[in-house]
Amino acid sequence: MESPVERAIHERKNTTPRRLRAPGPSAKQLDSLLSAAAAAPDHGKLNPWRFILIPEERREDLARVFRQALKERDADATLDQLEAARDKAARAPTLLLAVIDLSRREPDIPAEERLVSLGCAIQNMLLLAQAVGFGSGLASGQALSSSVLRDAFRIRAGEVAVCFVSFGTVAVDKPHKARPAVAEFYSVYGK
Repeated sequence: MESPVERAIHERKNTTPRRLRAPGPSAKQLDSLLSAAAAAPDHGKLNPWRFILIPEERREDLARVFRQALKERDADATLDQLEAARDKAARAPTLLLAVIDLSRREPDIPAEERLVSLGCAIQNMLLLAQAVGFGSGLASGQALSSSVLRDAFRIRAGEVAVCFVSFGTVAVDKPHKARPAVAEFYSVYGK
C-alpha cells in the first residue's frame, strides 16, 4: 500500500504558470510551504537560499522587469515578443523567486551542496503543495541573470536568482510524463 508521501512524490508533476489559476495558497498555507522548505538539508546551517514573494500588487513591476530584460538582451525584440515577456508576470496566483548565495562562506560548504539544499527546499514545497491540492511548477529563463532583475530584487554579489516557483489551482491538467526506469540512473559501485 502506497503511503501519502509516496503518493505525493509519484503524482507530483510540473504545472506551467499559464495552467494555474486562483486560488493559490492562503497566507497560512504559504507559511506551511515555506516551513517545509526550511526542513531541507542544510549542511553547516548556512541557510544559503531565500524566497521572495511577488504579490499581486507588484506584478506590473515584474512585467516591466521582464520586458526590460528582453530589451537588454535583444534590442530588436518585436512588440509581440515584448508583450509575451511582460505577460509572464501575471500567470500564476502565487509566485516566488528562489535565490541562492554561492559566495564564499564559513563554514566552507561547496556551492554544489548549497544548490542541492535549495533543490531539496523547493521539492519539499512542491510535494506539500501537491499533497494539499495545489499545482506547482518551476520556470527559469534569461531574465533571471539580467541586471534589471538583479536590481529590482536586490540580488547581492555572490547570489544567483535560480528560478521562479509558482503555485495555484490547476486549470488545465496534463497527463503525467513517463519517468525514467530505475535502471536508467542506478548502478552498483564496482559492477
